[in-house]
Amino acid sequence: MASINPGRMTHRYDGELVVFHIGMTVNKWWRPDQWMPLMGDMPRMLRELSMDPESGLLGFTTLLGSRGPYLVQYWSSLDKLYAYASATEQEHRPAWTRFNRRARKNPGAVGIWHETHVLERAETIYVATPAMGLPKATEIVPVALRHDRARARVADGRTRGPAPVS
Repeated sequence: MASINPGRMTHRYDGELVVFHIGMTVNKWWRPDQWMPLMGDMPRMLRELSMDPESGLLGFTTLLGSRGPYLVQYWSSLDKLYAYASATEQEHRPAWTRFNRRARKNPGAVGIWHETHVLERAETIYVATPAMGLPKATEIVPVALRHDRARARVADGRTRGPAPVS
């Protein structure tokens, strides 16, 4: 079990930060032949990205929504996200081709969606939790007294959190 960080924590990160949401909507639960293959593709992609420190993937969280699974991914740049998405020699492009082939044969059985957010500023706070989300993907630091309120943490700057309390 992950250790719990005492007190109020936030994140710190300098540089471009991209939050990418990607998910699957299972529209026909009775067609596992259509959605189960997708369930196997994502772990391979995440393993590939996690093993390559230059990939740009900083971290991810897997969630389960009412219509299916989705991930929140944190990337160091939009260029690296797009480079991975289009690289024919890596896992994503062949998986996308397989999905499109199945979708043409069985329209509407399963859907794919994504959202890409390039962050200018981000405010985070985690109280008595293990590292998760943005602080886990970047750096987790204590909330400094001068950043006691959410508005002050957002005003602090780009995607960088406050300096740690000394």
